[in-house]
Amino acid sequence: MMEGVRSSGPVIAAMPLYNEEETIGTVVIQSLKHVDQVYCVDDGSYDSSARIAAKLGAKVHYHRSNKGYGAALKSIFKYALESNAEALVILDSDGQHNPNDIPVVLEPILSGNADFVIGSRFIEGGSGEEMPAYRKLGVKLITATSNLTTDLSVRDTQSGFRAFSNRALKKIRFDQDGMESTLEMLEQCKDMDLSVTEVPTVIRYDVPKGSRFTAMSHGFTVLSYALISLSQKKPFLAFGLPGAGLLTLGSAIGMRALNRVNDFAGTSLNLDLTVGPGLTAAWLSMLGISLIFTGLVLQGTRTIMKRLIVRNFGLE
Repeated sequence: MMEGVRSSGPVIAAMPLYNEEETIGTVVIQSLKHVDQVYCVDDGSYDSSARIAAKLGAKVHYHRSNKGYGAALKSIFKYALESNAEALVILDSDGQHNPNDIPVVLEPILSGNADFVIGSRFIEGGSGEEMPAYRKLGVKLITATSNLTTDLSVRDTQSGFRAFSNRALKKIRFDQDGMESTLEMLEQCKDMDLSVTEVPTVIRYDVPKGSRFTAMSHGFTVLSYALISLSQKKPFLAFGLPGAGLLTLGSAIGMRALNRVNDFAGTSLNLDLTVGPGLTAAWLSMLGISLIFTGLVLQGTRTIMKRLIVRNFGLE
């Protein structure tokens, strides 16, 4: 539940804008039916996207060069804070998100039931089943890793259809300029005790979204960020779990090698059949033990540092 007095400022729909002249007009017109203002951040477009948006009633902010999704969100958040917005909803400018779903995404904010709302593809009523298989696998993997870090149990961490309360706008801060900002926001929600909920949305997949290679490269970038964040916040889980897997695998290979020795006891045995697997088992087990030990040390160090910070500064 949100705290404090609700803002009397505008409800704003905002979107990063990059070479979307074919779709931006429709998105702006439909969005204006549901909000007080539409705000576009032109992130270095070289077509007529910004001019079309401005002619149709959107306020446009310009980046001189393409800075990335996260940089566009920073400009959007800055404007929403300066406007003292009651709520901010972010959607894509390429027509992938349906502007007529804006009231659905805003409802938990305006009713005071949430600080951060995600238009999810993977809850009942969403469009997750229509997502291409390779994208679904990537989103699921990123989401699972992110949830291990934040403990938020979000079903769709990569949806760009999001809404924020005035309280969330004042508290959320993020540093990343790329797609990693989608996860950084969720980490902020956990740290700042902001309530997060999801509502079902239908997202189109027949809209061109760059090449498959670009989508995969973005996915690897976000997954890398999620893994790094997990290793920082829960090092024992990040290092200990793979370490336990390697130790188990090494032990299994070692046991199999020993069984082969027993099977051939008293007979002529080719040592290559046992020495090779034995060495493999040894280095896998040693690597697994090293990772588990590293995770324990880092987790212990993090716990001690956290206690010192709480004791000396009174901060969680």
